[in-house]
Amino acid sequence: MEIYDITIIGAGPVGMFAAFYAGMRKAKTNIIDSLPQLGGQLATLYPEKYIYDIPGYPAVKANELVGNLEKQLTTFNHTFHLEEEVLSIVRDEDIIEITTNKGIHYSKAVILALGNGSFQPRKLGLENAESFETKGLDYYVNDLMKYAGKKVAIAGGGDSAIDWALMLEPIASEVYLVHRRDNFRGHEHSVERLQESSVSIMTPYIIDELMEENNWLSGIQLKKVKTDETVSLSVDHLIVNYGFTSNLGQLSSWGLESSRNAIAVRSDMSTSMPGVYAAGDICSYDGKVKLIATGFGEAPTAVNNALHFINPKERTQPAHSTSLFNKTIQ
Repeated sequence: MEIYDITIIGAGPVGMFAAFYAGMRKAKTNIIDSLPQLGGQLATLYPEKYIYDIPGYPAVKANELVGNLEKQLTTFNHTFHLEEEVLSIVRDEDIIEITTNKGIHYSKAVILALGNGSFQPRKLGLENAESFETKGLDYYVNDLMKYAGKKVAIAGGGDSAIDWALMLEPIASEVYLVHRRDNFRGHEHSVERLQESSVSIMTPYIIDELMEENNWLSGIQLKKVKTDETVSLSVDHLIVNYGFTSNLGQLSSWGLESSRNAIAVRSDMSTSMPGVYAAGDICSYDGKVKLIATGFGEAPTAVNNALHFINPKERTQPAHSTSLFNKTIQ
């Protein structure tokens, strides 16, 4: 029976950095993820999207960030179990038993870096929308250049929709941003850049109809909110960015204190199950800010305290006691 020091569940950016840091601490490390590749949502959904909250990078494409993290990981000879879904986590004396759809793994400690779990895009709520998913309607952007010289409409009002609009501005012939409210939910700096750009801002409108010509999307009809006023746009592509629904699968049955699809942690990143820690968007505490940069900071804290749990004589780094932070979460 092979027993790891630390098993990291989730191979998104936070899980990857946690694995790297575990290697720095000479921990025998196992990484489990349900996806076939490393990188989580960044690799699967946003490979061409710029990320703006990584220290030292004014902007970095998601696939470049994942590539750098993967390169960093090659420093150590970790074990990877991809395309495995974790079904249960059970603590048995000093060992944690992790059951997946493919087998059982054993570890002295576990770090959960599940992000938001499995995800599906929120679909456009029109009766015939599904039929356009292979002819001009996109929920993911994997190749920016396919929109070169095209007329593109983007639906959504958050940071991702704004970022796509700004990234496509110099590539597409025309870019429209359609949102049902006059105000956007994006960061103030991004909204300011949008307002100064050549992107046509269509607010407050909702998409009312998709039009087709030669078996491809040819245009969209917009309806002004709370009125009967409509306007038609000639477009070649529509990118819908209404966010994603997440599913944390078996998490509720793992016996961890959780709420609203997040796991409660103490300041040492420990959960309610001894030996199980969490980092990134999956964990919750007062004042939590869900950024990749935040997760990068939480990962070493989780690793250090997991190793301290395994061997109480092993000091955490930096060298301070965690005893001040052992207050039970209410």
